[in-house]
Amino acid sequence: MPLGARALLIASLGLIAVVTAVLNLDTSVFFLTPVLLHLARHRGIDEAPFLYGTVFMSNAASLFLPGSNLTNLIVLHHEHVAGVTFLARMWPAAVASVVTTTLLLTLMFWRALGVPATPGREQQSARLGLGAAGVAVSTVLVLVLASPALPVLIVGLAVVVLARTSRSRLLETVDPRAIGGLFVLAVTVGAVGRWWHGPEHFVNSFSRWQTAAAGAIGSIGLNNLPASMLFAARPPVHARALLIGLNLGPNLAVTGSLSAFLWLRVARSHGAKPSARTYTLLGLALVPFSIAASLAALAL
Repeated sequence: MPLGARALLIASLGLIAVVTAVLNLDTSVFFLTPVLLHLARHRGIDEAPFLYGTVFMSNAASLFLPGSNLTNLIVLHHEHVAGVTFLARMWPAAVASVVTTTLLLTLMFWRALGVPATPGREQQSARLGLGAAGVAVSTVLVLVLASPALPVLIVGLAVVVLARTSRSRLLETVDPRAIGGLFVLAVTVGAVGRWWHGPEHFVNSFSRWQTAAAGAIGSIGLNNLPASMLFAARPPVHARALLIGLNLGPNLAVTGSLSAFLWLRVARSHGAKPSARTYTLLGLALVPFSIAASLAALAL
């Protein structure tokens, strides 16, 4: 018996959380946005919960492992924390974030998911091809290798080549200029953070809750990658609270993370119409609760 729309959303959010934790949030939005759009269209149910759920859960589940989000590696690079140690310290906050995000998204889209389905809106069948194989191989590499970044990149490039993906399709989905610009900004802001200690001292004077709020505001103002470089040029006093703000704050605006930028591009390339306004309205209801739940769980 097929799952109902609400149960299907919850199951999909669980899948997103797992892929984000094991791989990373950018991989999650890149691979799963088209998959979940197809799922909703094939079942004839409202695609909005699955569309926005993909990016919101990808950010929410990025607290589990160091590689789940690049900001984790940047903020804690002074500690040289092993993955197992990171998980042991962060899993209560990560679980709280995932559970809170799942509950709130289900409630916010409750009525939309209750509309009777009209199957057959999209006839194209989903296929487990090179993309799925690439994800599987990348997952194994992440689990068994100490430094999987380069091997995973090679796997990704191999999938693109073997799939004979056209250059126009690649540029439609990923804009190298924008991504390159973001990394240049991050490096520049990081350099500023190393010689100008003002932002660092400012954030380090805060409590845990204030630090998380500063991380969230910094992420939507600068993007979380440059913000992490600025606030963590030296070891932060409340490093894990800062991570919570940097990882969950981007759910307030599409400017907050690279994952949101990729999500916009991928969604539009598959015929969806994501709205920055809707994103922020949903985020305003979601982010305060997810940050509060994560901070509370971290203190237990």
